[in-house]
Amino acid sequence: MENQAKNNPYYSRTDTSKLDISNDEWKKILAPDLYSIAREAATERAFTGKYNEFDEIGDYYCAVCGNHLFRSTSKFASSCGWPSFFEADKEGVYYKRDTAYGMERVEVLCKRCDSHLGHVFDDGPKPTGLRYCMNSISLEFVAD
Repeated sequence: MENQAKNNPYYSRTDTSKLDISNDEWKKILAPDLYSIAREAATERAFTGKYNEFDEIGDYYCAVCGNHLFRSTSKFASSCGWPSFFEADKEGVYYKRDTAYGMERVEVLCKRCDSHLGHVFDDGPKPTGLRYCMNSISLEFVAD
């Protein structure tokens, strides 16, 4: 992921200013698999993501722009096949209604770059009751 950030002039873990970058520009910068998920709302196959069974202590950032998204203390084992969290950084994400594939879901997007991260469901653990079901490829983990 480090070399990915080197090729991405918009990547920053400190700059929180809103990005307005065209998909044509992102396509030149991002790896094809990340572009497909982050910019076209594709989904990685269940149980294949690097953060699915992963429990190190640290923070999760947007793999596209570096925006802070989750703290590891909100991650839990959901057995759904994707990394799951019960709470997101309120400054890191926003939500959009998603009716694709004949389903009624809530899409989770990066507040800084508008990249697709995954979906949120109301079947998670306490204290929030939420399950943020994220694509590993959309995340970058930085250990404490």
